[in-house]
Amino acid sequence: MKEKQLFFCKECGTEVTKWQGQCPGCRAWNTLVEAPAGQAAKLKTKAVTYSRLKAAGKDIKKPLSISEVKTSDEERIPIGLSEFDRVLGGGLVPGSLVLVGGDPGIGKSTLLLQTVRLLSSKGVRTLYVSGEESERQIKMRADRLGDFGGEMLLFSETAMGEIINAVETVNPSVLVVDSIQTVYEEGVDAAPGSISQVREITGTLLQLAKNRNITVFIVGHVTKEGNVAGPRMLEHMVDVVLYIEGDKTAMYRILRGVKNRFGSTNEVGVFEMQNTGLVEVPDPSAYMMQGRLENEAGSVVVCAMEGSRGFLIEVQALVCRTSFPVPRRTAVGTDHNRVNLLMAVLEKRIGLPLGDCDAYVNVAGGMRVSEPALDLALVAALISSHTGRAYDADTVFVGEVGLVGEVRAVSQADRRVAEAVKSGFGTVVLPESNVEAVKRSSNVDLEHVKLIGVKHVRDIIELSRQ
Repeated sequence: MKEKQLFFCKECGTEVTKWQGQCPGCRAWNTLVEAPAGQAAKLKTKAVTYSRLKAAGKDIKKPLSISEVKTSDEERIPIGLSEFDRVLGGGLVPGSLVLVGGDPGIGKSTLLLQTVRLLSSKGVRTLYVSGEESERQIKMRADRLGDFGGEMLLFSETAMGEIINAVETVNPSVLVVDSIQTVYEEGVDAAPGSISQVREITGTLLQLAKNRNITVFIVGHVTKEGNVAGPRMLEHMVDVVLYIEGDKTAMYRILRGVKNRFGSTNEVGVFEMQNTGLVEVPDPSAYMMQGRLENEAGSVVVCAMEGSRGFLIEVQALVCRTSFPVPRRTAVGTDHNRVNLLMAVLEKRIGLPLGDCDAYVNVAGGMRVSEPALDLALVAALISSHTGRAYDADTVFVGEVGLVGEVRAVSQADRRVAEAVKSGFGTVVLPESNVEAVKRSSNVDLEHVKLIGVKHVRDIIELSRQ
């Protein structure tokens, strides 16, 4: 009998019985690939009834009342990288499955090599499994990071059965699999990296982590849209999902927790890529503000929030007359359409003639910011560049701008002001609706900051004339 075939979407993992040009799940074109369905049928088992288990004399697991369930704080293993520990919620939880994703060359393997190096130096046995590099290649790359202890073991293998045998032999506390797309299960009739293989391997590693109470890291490649390659359910199966973000041409890297069953997802870690690996950045605001020229028209500072941490970032704008019929608008580090919208607000609500001007906006440092609190800084930079008047160098702008020109409240305003004060800025321009709440907050030292509340974008022009 001919084996039944299914078609899987490479982007989202949607299964269909017939090939289609467009995926019905993610609407992407030409992403469906053929894979055998026989393996799924082999994994199905018959239901075992209560009477059969009782007759066989086997223990029967019964549901428990929630009041009978005993809880305790998770035992955590601190890594030694404070930025990594912050994102994880305090350290590694034994028995957890952690997925680390990111673009090629962004630093996934480097970060995990540093992690196992620090853990092995504390006497924690770690096993680093690579399906992409040999032990010699890993050693050459690891020599740049420093000395490794004897508790760090290397294994170059792609067969899942051999990896399980190695785990049972050396009994590590931490296992790293780099990467999930290179490992294969011999019983699955599909190529390594396919939907079936990734799903089966992840399920096996999940059981391995829970049964042996070890922490398992798996490295996942990402698609062009920035999602981990493979079925979407991969992120639902694991306990923690981490993404390493940043432009490969820039020096900084941001470690962001997208999912964390053992802690908050509102934390990010900031690292700097150097020859010796990823170095922690304890003060991201000072790092982002390096090289800023003060009292220059078109340059303002905004405090953006990444999780529960504030970042001071310079926003630059260049507005000039164009000799072409259609003005050119370019935005780097923020949404291009948002810049066009704010320019339309300025032209309509306060009569600023921008219709015949080119506009170039840049979020300095290579960081991408998309939150609404950036609006007021963009407006101030555009006005400053157009009028040629610079704002005071110690001023920070925070606020969301609506279509009628109103300045609306933003979240975590007190933390934004506190971050500005900590970095030495003396004036914060923010929505008037946030001023009273900031004054009542215990996080802000009001003796060292001047709060200026604004209701409309026309108030920003008045500030630039002072």
